Amino acid sequence: MSTTALENLDESKPARLPVQSATRVRAKRRIIVYGMNYAPEIAGVGKYTGEIAEHLAAVGEDVTVVTTPPHYPGWKVQPGYRNRYSSAIENGVRVIRVPLVLKERMAGIWRLVAPLSFAISSAPIAFWQILRRRPDTVFCIEPTLFAAPVAQMAAKLVGAQTVLHVQDLEVDAAFAVGHLGEKGWLKKLGYGFERLTLRGFDRIITISNRMAEKLVEKGIPDYRLSVIRNWVDLSHIYPMRVTSAYRAELGFTDNDFVVLYSGNIGAKQGLNVLLDAAEWLKDEKRIHFVIAGEGPVKPELKTRYGHLDNVRFLPFQPYARLNEFLNMPDLHVLPQERGAADLVLPSKLGGMLASGRRVLVTADENTELAVFVEDVATVVSPGNAEGMASAIKQMQVEGRHDRPITLADRLESLSREFGLSLLSDKL
Repeated sequence: MSTTALENLDESKPARLPVQSATRVRAKRRIIVYGMNYAPEIAGVGKYTGEIAEHLAAVGEDVTVVTTPPHYPGWKVQPGYRNRYSSAIENGVRVIRVPLVLKERMAGIWRLVAPLSFAISSAPIAFWQILRRRPDTVFCIEPTLFAAPVAQMAAKLVGAQTVLHVQDLEVDAAFAVGHLGEKGWLKKLGYGFERLTLRGFDRIITISNRMAEKLVEKGIPDYRLSVIRNWVDLSHIYPMRVTSAYRAELGFTDNDFVVLYSGNIGAKQGLNVLLDAAEWLKDEKRIHFVIAGEGPVKPELKTRYGHLDNVRFLPFQPYARLNEFLNMPDLHVLPQERGAADLVLPSKLGGMLASGRRVLVTADENTELAVFVEDVATVVSPGNAEGMASAIKQMQVEGRHDRPITLADRLESLSREFGLSLLSDKL
């Protein structure tokens, strides 16, 4: 469906429908969205899957979601939800939630248990919903790929097209950051399952060019692939003309230089390197570090670095105040473990860039992330705490200023409206 067609279905613009609309308006499409993460999660995959489903419902599609209670990134069910089967209409979307096995410290084999438990608990629900509703499209989300075979089987029975949205190459990521060790048999099993499952989809959408290249290497023909980057709502995140109220609330003065990381606190973020840099700079009384978010390694980081006076840990901040929060620091930092920079283009980058504040990224040369930000951010090599500390100190010496606005083309390609319209077209 083209962007123009989407506009024509907007009920606020009835005049744009043709005179013979009663006979020419196409039938409402039925779409089933199948993924472990969903709104109201405000970080990671769930945020985007929620916006996709709600957008499709808003333009008139019949959308059913099979998912779990919101639990990410803290790996515990959010208040107001229970870890059990339930069904409700949420923002025009029929949402069916199923239980899964959760543990706050999701490490090692536990990184497999949660998605496997979702695949098991959701399988009969997803299968029945596909058979009953006979959708035009079954839209699966990776992670997790474990659930996909059941959806593919049911979709084939009813003649539905299958689309996979690859937010994370989860098998590559699991071995790259050491979740599953170096067991040869486990790698062979994981990559064999991945290759077989990927080939069963009619279309695959992913969020970066390098991820698309890796999918081609895994045997997916490029004509079945599309790249649609994760987006940012530019009406919600933008440079503020006044000082953010957060600076005063957190006790920072105009002379303080504030460094912020906001997002998931997990293994592949490489936050130990950022906090090692904070330790290098502990005697710089005007440089402060704020780590905001939740995730499985947060307790470990608080134990290891909690003694540092220049480091403050915060929970996720309310979405309604996100723009104030992202305008609070002098510098955003996007650290990652070496090897992760070509596995995913972090979604949090859009908000960092849209805020107009300076950005420091860790990435090796010639990775997609490094190339994408090369003229709008400072890039240092992963794992180099001393180099990061030196770069932060240099920026502090230079003084606070907004980054020159050289982002117009990048922000346009990352805009929410562009991304959602392009994705709708692929369904």
